[in-house]
Amino acid sequence: MELFGITGTEYVGYMASLMVLLSFTMKDVKRLRLINMTGCVLFIIYGFLMPTIRIGLPIIIANAAIFLVNAFYLFKIKKAV
Repeated sequence: MELFGITGTEYVGYMASLMVLLSFTMKDVKRLRLINMTGCVLFIIYGFLMPTIRIGLPIIIANAAIFLVNAFYLFKIKKAV
């Protein structure tokens, strides 16, 4: 699917980038991590949509790791409350 010359895969990538960028504008750490995790999930999807796994695998691995770091610290925040 293409809209305005941009593929669906590219839209997922742009949305992922926007979410990560938006997360850095948050003052609340919990909200920052949740929005960043959303960006990570979108980047993981983007990685799977890449034409070859050789291109997508580094994107998938890095964002899965970042997602797990965010989840860990969210768990610590929840446990401390």
